[in-house]
Amino acid sequence: MEINELHALFLECSSASTDTRKITKNAMFFALKGDNFNGNVYAKQALQQGAKYAIIDDASYVRSSQTILVKDVLTTLQQLASFHRLYLKTPIIALTGSNGKTTTKELINATLSKKYQTVATKGNLNNHIGVPLTLLLMDKFTEIGIVEMGANHQKEIEFLCSIAKPDYGLITNFGKAHLEGFGGIEGVIKGKSEIYEFLITNNKTIFVNSNDPIQVEKTKQANIFTFGKEANVDVQIGFIEAQPNVKVQYNHLIINTQLIGEYNFTNIAIAIAIANYFKVDDNFIKEAIEAYIPSNNRSQVIQTGTHKIIMDAYNANPTSMRAALLNFEKLNDKIKVAILGDMFELGHEAEKEHQNIVDLASTQLLDKIILIGANFYKTKIVSPKVTTFESFDDFKNNFNLSELEFATLLIKGSRGMALERVLELL
Repeated sequence: MEINELHALFLECSSASTDTRKITKNAMFFALKGDNFNGNVYAKQALQQGAKYAIIDDASYVRSSQTILVKDVLTTLQQLASFHRLYLKTPIIALTGSNGKTTTKELINATLSKKYQTVATKGNLNNHIGVPLTLLLMDKFTEIGIVEMGANHQKEIEFLCSIAKPDYGLITNFGKAHLEGFGGIEGVIKGKSEIYEFLITNNKTIFVNSNDPIQVEKTKQANIFTFGKEANVDVQIGFIEAQPNVKVQYNHLIINTQLIGEYNFTNIAIAIAIANYFKVDDNFIKEAIEAYIPSNNRSQVIQTGTHKIIMDAYNANPTSMRAALLNFEKLNDKIKVAILGDMFELGHEAEKEHQNIVDLASTQLLDKIILIGANFYKTKIVSPKVTTFESFDDFKNNFNLSELEFATLLIKGSRGMALERVLELL
């Protein structure tokens, strides 16, 4: 079946789905395969649960005219999404970066949705499956699409751009994330900049942080819309303070956010600049950003019992870990304890980067530093404030939680460490 024929069938459907646990009536089910599952097995179940069509790539699972056999389900999903994107002609804003992608995407969506019908990436579904599913969420009523793109190796952003074909794009920042896959920080810059290459080649618009010299250098030949703290930009945004929450100035307005950490200033500034570009009223921009509350373990402030918790355990890399620690030290709270988990995907840089974080934390004005994970366990400890545990279970079984009474806690680590489990113990 040709993609245009499949697309005609998709337009009869209510949604696209890859999970029988979340099937909605009249959905188009894509039977993806993985290392530990074969979606073809679930095609019949998907139809029984109300799916209108099931897309499969194993002929032995053909059951009826509702079962559509293709060569490869994943490739078909990606091709259909790209076809749908061109069919709708909806303006697409794409963003990538080492840190802050999801928060920035949500802030952009919050501001633009004050004026437009928007569709944005749900959660962090930002890979070769998530990007197509985001595009397929859009319909004829969608006025702007916001697509988050994640990557941990070269050519991944290039591929995602070939699917989404964005009209606008940006990079939040370049940081020490996924060093193993990218091959060091220069590889990170090269890989993330693939979004610039697509936008420049296709004469599209790039939103550029004028305070980032790498962004400025790499977009010299581009159509750019600039923002930053200086006056010689398209949109000037001033940083006022980050204690207790980030406060910024935009035009005549003071915007009091519910975000912590100076590192969130750039994420906020990006959303303001894009909303300005799309002519959202200034007061609506202020209203949207002030109403945004972080969730999903991203810079969340949680009060539980005698503890105030800064839960930033969704993910971590050396850049974001350093920024979180520097912000944490500035807090005026009486007792401050950092609970840090291993940072993943650092390759041969892992030993050095974990030691760098230990050295930084050891010199800070913190009362206690608790390190959890095999990488932190191997580091050289030079401060009596530091305690290490080889695993979460080691911490759970051997640490006296009463030592954390009445403390403000920073909890940060890579996703695989699942440090939100500390909440359960408290």
